[in-house]
Amino acid sequence: MTSTLTPRPVQEAEPARPGTVPRRRTRVLALPEARWAAVATACFLLALPLQLTGAPAWTWGPLYAAAYATGGWEPGWEGLKALKDRTLDVDLLMVVAALGAAAIGQVMDGALLIVIFATSGALEALATARTADSVRGLLDLAPATATRLSPDGGEQVVPVEELTVGDTVLVRPGERVGADGRVLDGASEVDQATITGEPLPVPKERGDEVFAGTVNGTGALRVRVERDASDSVIARIVRMVQEASETKAPTQLFIEKVEQRYSLGMVAATLAVFLVPLAFGEQLNDALLRAMTFMIVASPCAVVLATMPPLLSAIANAGRHGVLVKSAVVMERIGQVDAVALDKTGTLTEGSPRVTDVRPLPGSRLDEGELLTLAAAAERPSEHPLARAIVDAAREQGLDLPEAQDFTSAPGVGVTAVVDGRAVAVGAPARLTDDALDGVAELEESGRTAVLVVVDGTPAGLLGIADRPRPDAAATVAALTTLTGAAPTLLTGDNPRAAAHLAAETGIDDVRAGLLPQDKLAAVQEMESAGRKVLVVGDGVNDAPALAAAHTGIAMGRAGSDLALETADAVIVRDELAAVPATVALSRRARRLVVQNLVIAGVFIAGLVVWDLAGDLPLPLGVAGHEGSTVLVGLNGLRLLRESAWQKAAAEGSA
Repeated sequence: MTSTLTPRPVQEAEPARPGTVPRRRTRVLALPEARWAAVATACFLLALPLQLTGAPAWTWGPLYAAAYATGGWEPGWEGLKALKDRTLDVDLLMVVAALGAAAIGQVMDGALLIVIFATSGALEALATARTADSVRGLLDLAPATATRLSPDGGEQVVPVEELTVGDTVLVRPGERVGADGRVLDGASEVDQATITGEPLPVPKERGDEVFAGTVNGTGALRVRVERDASDSVIARIVRMVQEASETKAPTQLFIEKVEQRYSLGMVAATLAVFLVPLAFGEQLNDALLRAMTFMIVASPCAVVLATMPPLLSAIANAGRHGVLVKSAVVMERIGQVDAVALDKTGTLTEGSPRVTDVRPLPGSRLDEGELLTLAAAAERPSEHPLARAIVDAAREQGLDLPEAQDFTSAPGVGVTAVVDGRAVAVGAPARLTDDALDGVAELEESGRTAVLVVVDGTPAGLLGIADRPRPDAAATVAALTTLTGAAPTLLTGDNPRAAAHLAAETGIDDVRAGLLPQDKLAAVQEMESAGRKVLVVGDGVNDAPALAAAHTGIAMGRAGSDLALETADAVIVRDELAAVPATVALSRRARRLVVQNLVIAGVFIAGLVVWDLAGDLPLPLGVAGHEGSTVLVGLNGLRLLRESAWQKAAAEGSA
């Protein structure tokens, strides 16, 4: 579609694939942990062959010292700061163990501990950064600048943060829209895949809404800004995702509490391992080396790292697929749900009314196309949602709509107009005629809204209008039933007939209709008081109390109200209902990985401790085993970053 504006030459836009988020990848050496670890490793690798070949100590001693300093200063400093707050940090224990090894002449072993510990910390920092990359990539959706138009027609390129409500911006072909707003002039197609998930560009013309971060097509648009940059859809999404990386799940918090007691106990046990053999005549160096090895292998580093990588990886993976989980707490809780309550309009249904039936009445001498043409022509000037549904139905069928004359609208009744010289009225049957018409009851019983079309004072036909179920509604209900062991409950403020009809189509048995917001809240509280962990999925203001009261709340993001988006724990940005069971399944996979990691960490710690106490565990082998288990659980958690993890979760959620 071409624009009514004259587009100006622009620089070539950055290529972007529809429906994808621009990728950012943190370079390894951009992380200070990685740089210090690299220096420490280099110093160690230079010193080791010199020592092994019998070179003088002055050649390799400074290199080992440099390895200690570069690899150990940061964890040592953090440990001292924690000690100042009366907290015993595991990092400090590792540095003390390395210094203790050096004090008894095991300089190489202590340096190896520092190098492995620093490398492990660098890998952990890289894993966290790469997870954050997936989240932070959402920031690239919104452009940094926009072209603001002044009242006299001048243009000024300004940062998007300086745009205010009421400003007019020019969006040239290929550019990203700079702010949420409404089209004042021009016509184009806009790729909204990154926001709504729509696979095809959406035609935009005067009066249509556009979103910041979406990609303009071949035409130019003048857009009036309707939201500040901080309140745009993409800004709200970014804020919610950023919050996810700053929170910790209950399991992690519990482990950190246990870690303090564990560390104190470990220090006491280390002293016992040192003093008891010494009291029975063991050599000082041997007793100290055994104690240092014990302190290293018994440290709970792997246990501490067992929880967050799986949960943060799951958050990042879900975010790439349009599900924005606000915190690691939420990601853990989603997998715990055993009951689901679903809203109707905008959740199980598309949220916009559509014409489902066109029925000319006997004696009208009109066919379906003529009846729909007259009704749509009369309704075209109206802004009522049902009027838009009728006009949209006529356009979908390619009908030519004549101009309507003498248009009037009566709230609660309908509209009247003169179309091709014929008086046409469209509205509620009970308001337009006193006669009982065949077909009205049938339409209403099937959950549709009946609309009567009167031509020249005589009833000419009926239109049935309904909010259609989402294509994946029935499959989602079935998947949630399989995952939780119980069919979802339908909570809606709609009339019982419409609710019952939708429930029958989607496979829901428990239907609660005609509910006010407080009624939905009471229904969720009733389920929670019965011991159920309820997941509520909704999109409207009336769903917000239930979303807040539920064990977990998920909002449909495309048409979701601001209050619902703020109240919910997670948001389905692309409006794909099937993402709900997929997220539940992904959360459960993350929880299983947490358990796996805890088992792996426990087995390594127990095995190494027994070896050290009952046998003679070499310090380098103890260091390798301890740090290896830490790296292993970290990498195990990162498995959920892979695309296949989402695909498996989606398959599990649809099984």
